[in-house]
Amino acid sequence: MTDPAPSATPSPAPTTLGELRDSGATFRPVKAELRANLLARLGRGEPSLPGMVGFEDTVLPEVERALIAGHDLVLLGERGQGKTRLIRTLVGLLDEWTPVLVGSELNEHPLHPISVWAHRQIAEHGDATPVGWLHRSDRFGEKLATPDTSVGDLIGDVDPIKVAEGRTLGDPETVHYGLVPRTNRGIFSVNELPDLAERIQVALLNVLEERDIQIRGYRVRLPLDLLLVASANPEDYTNRGRIITPLKDRFGAEVRTHYPIELADEIALLHQEAQTSWTGGDTFGTPIVPEHLVEIIARFTRLVRESSHVDQRSGVSARFAIAGLETVTASAVRRAAIAGETRPVARVVDLPSVVPASRGKVEFADAGSDPDDERELEVLEHLLRQATAQTFRARCAGLDLTGLQEHFTGGETVESGELVPAPALLGQLGTIPKLAELLGRLGVPEGEQSAEQAAAAVEFALEGLYLTRRLAKDTDGTRTVYGA
Repeated sequence: MTDPAPSATPSPAPTTLGELRDSGATFRPVKAELRANLLARLGRGEPSLPGMVGFEDTVLPEVERALIAGHDLVLLGERGQGKTRLIRTLVGLLDEWTPVLVGSELNEHPLHPISVWAHRQIAEHGDATPVGWLHRSDRFGEKLATPDTSVGDLIGDVDPIKVAEGRTLGDPETVHYGLVPRTNRGIFSVNELPDLAERIQVALLNVLEERDIQIRGYRVRLPLDLLLVASANPEDYTNRGRIITPLKDRFGAEVRTHYPIELADEIALLHQEAQTSWTGGDTFGTPIVPEHLVEIIARFTRLVRESSHVDQRSGVSARFAIAGLETVTASAVRRAAIAGETRPVARVVDLPSVVPASRGKVEFADAGSDPDDERELEVLEHLLRQATAQTFRARCAGLDLTGLQEHFTGGETVESGELVPAPALLGQLGTIPKLAELLGRLGVPEGEQSAEQAAAAVEFALEGLYLTRRLAKDTDGTRTVYGA
């Protein structure tokens, strides 16, 4: 969950039904609770769903309107567009703590009991009925839809042990409740909804409209109080796909998600999600991924999404870019460990490691039967070079690099590679003209202009000169030679 660690329960927190009544507490349905907290955030000028990058002007307004209207909703989008993250972020709009009857399987509010068991508890104990407190992180239920999901999993089934104890089949207390009733007074999510078998989809109809459940022909009247949110691929969410029309009709809102529209959003998403801020232990400090490399990964992802070789129906997940950035970071840490660098800084030479690592995250439209088809690698390698060239033009346009080029006029070469440390790379070049200006163009703060950062900037400049056909390059395995 995205919710922070729970704070202490309300103090003084009522522990009995009588104390709760005396405190002035009232029952508020989940959708009213979400609406009130959302409107309060909007009124304070705070983000309604923090962490949802690139959705501010498109997806979030639609979600906000759905919540204010009290609608159950379905999110439609290709894989890796942040649907599950958005659903889980909704939990932050619930009250941090809410009272519940101690021992209730259905998280029943002490002032609004719905089960036979709860009514009996209150009748027996009166104002002394024990009350507990439930954190909002425990008011979320989730099920990944699979073809083998049963009605018992979602709704519930008759418990044969309770029947054997002498209860009748029509007794509500013979029911073993499924995931949906157990998320009463919370948010329940069904991911990849069309993957549910049709008979299971039918079981959700009453939950969405009448707000009760039916088990094995018995109508168990339980006025469930929850927000139901589902996710689906647009291709499957049609009556020609794998969704039944009556279920579509029950959802109050459909919201289309999308991949980041702007490059800046793609980069912001990488900074937010990629696990690059870990420490490397006592050997060296936190690895650094320069901004120009993050931009290359972001551009590479966008080019892959736009490529005619890629199956556009499956999409290219945000996890593609995130895993790529994490792989580049890992390559820099590996070099630091082997070559003895004191501070791992990612360089252009680490980019090729992204291609084999990310190949399995892309479905190619023209993929052959051979799982080792090298054309797929060639497509990704070409797009990575294209992304590097675009970033070089964007970052270094107008920058005079003739001084760096002149180093090679006499037939000199510079050897690099994934295990070549920064001092060894810089030592082949000597004094580098306009290095400070190059570092400034690449956004390196003055206090961080180390040898490793300088090597990363110079190698990027060399690669840019090669891609713009102003410098020769020869690559042999992990060895790269710039120059004659």
